[in-house]
Formats: sequence, structure tokens, C-alpha cells
Amino acid sequence: MPIKIHDNLPARKLLQNEIVDVIDSSIAEKQDIRPLKFLLLNLMPKKLETEVQFARLLGASPLQIELTLMTTETYSPRNTKKEHLIEFYKTLDDINNNFYDVLIITGAPVETVPFQEVKYWNELKEIISWSSRNVFRRIGICWGAQALLKVLHNVEKHSMGKKLFGVFDHNLNQEKRYRLMQGFIDRFPMPVSRYTENKKDEIIQTGLDILAFSPSSGVGMVRCPKTKDLFILNHLEYDAITLKNEFLRDKSQNIKIDIPANYFPNDDISLEPINKWRPYAFLLFTNFINEVYQDVPFNFTKVSN
Repeated sequence: MPIKIHDNLPARKLLQNEIVDVIDSSIAEKQDIRPLKFLLLNLMPKKLETEVQFARLLGASPLQIELTLMTTETYSPRNTKKEHLIEFYKTLDDINNNFYDVLIITGAPVETVPFQEVKYWNELKEIISWSSRNVFRRIGICWGAQALLKVLHNVEKHSMGKKLFGVFDHNLNQEKRYRLMQGFIDRFPMPVSRYTENKKDEIIQTGLDILAFSPSSGVGMVRCPKTKDLFILNHLEYDAITLKNEFLRDKSQNIKIDIPANYFPNDDISLEPINKWRPYAFLLFTNFINEVYQDVPFNFTKVSN
């Protein structure tokens, strides 16, 4: 089944070039099915890039997905034109009375900043509180996962001093074999790009389940057994060249940065990196979507806590 996005969204052409099934609004409205409604709170500076990354994963599902883009009203990034946000993005005021099957909160380049000092922190807390009433299930990515862990479970993030950067193998927790991880091998790669971490023992103390852990990069994926919210501390959605672009950007700004580990072939930055994690990204999101489809009521208008 295709993904339903705004007919004029620039990401549409990029997705169609990748042969991702995209459906026009006029056609979707004629189909007698109930699409799963996903809300993407996009906190990344490069909105278009992130839109494509997540729409690509959602569009691979056999179920129809209706994707709504959301941003914060408190702060708008300089990298995205205001006209783009006005035409394609919603704020909480716009959707306050709506219900969604899934809320995805992306990463954001603010992880070294204390939560309370992030410009849109109070608004984000309000959005998360709203989601407890109007959203069936949530996914957090990197800083988005850390924000959800803080607000919902009071799990703190901790500075590592140095950027954890590269592609690291993660081991599945064999004691927590959720259907969500069906089809995963025991060890799989995930791109990592962050200065902070969440401690394993602090997560376990809250009653949350650790699904994936790396001896080199720490906790990679966490789940709440009660709500089935998912916290992905790394970036399975990344393109092959995303870490390369981050590396070159930091180098150009004279920021001290190591070559991303286990990324460039033979650590040679002149060679193109290979995306070894994308199959697991597709698998994880397909499993997640199928699980939500089976669990969510057909007429979803209330979250049962």
C-alpha cells in the first residue's frame, strides 16, 4: 500500500524516484479503508531530508499510511524556508482535536543543551502530554527518544564529552524477544551520532526493556512494556551519506571530529560508505506498523492508560 502525503510536498518526487508508492489525496479519499495516521514531529534542521527518510520507511508497509508533518511553533530552524513550514507543517494548535495512531519525534541538534534550556522544551512537554491522550503509540529517535524518556520516565541523559560517531553493531536482548524484532539477526548495525547517552542501569530501574545494546556504543533501543512506546537512540533512518555529510560539515567548521567508526571502507574518506543498516530499518518499521495495526481500535478516539 502507498503512503499518503501532501500532494505538493517536494519530498514526493524524491520518493517516487526511489519507487516508493505515494498516493494522491483524491485517490486515497475514494478508498474504503482506514489508513493508519502517523504524525511526524520533525525537529531536524534539514526538514526535506528527514521527511524523505521517514516517508521511505513508512511507505514500504503493506498498509496505507497517512503522514502528517508537525513542527514546533516556539522555534523555526534557519535551514528551512518559512513558506515550506506554513504550507506543509502543522503545530499543536492545528491538530489539538485530532487523534493519531503513531507520533514520531525525530532527533534534534540540541542534545548537549540541558533539556530545560532548549528553546521549545516547554512546548515539547505540552505535545508529549497531549500525545498521552490523542496518540496510540510513540517512537522517539535519538534526542527525541531521550526527550520522551525524560518526560515519561524521568530517565536522564548523560554527557560523554566526546561525540560517539560511526556505525556500531548491536546485540539483541535475547530475554526480550518482542515480535517487533521478528526477523532480526542476533547482531545488527546502527548509525550513531551523539554526544550523550542513557545509562543501562537507570533504564532497567524504571521497568523499561532494553531491546538492543552495543558494548561500544551502549544502549541502542528501548521499549516500554506497558505502552509499547519505542525509543531508538540511534539512526536506522539515515541515508548512506548522512554520517559523511556530518563529518565533512564538522571538518569545514574546524570542529575536532574523528572519522566515523566502521563507516568508510578501510577508513578511507574518499571511498563511498555502504548502507548496511537499511534492511533492518525497513524491517523494524514494518514490524512496528503491523503491530500497531493489530492493536489499535478501528475508531480510535481515546487512549486507555
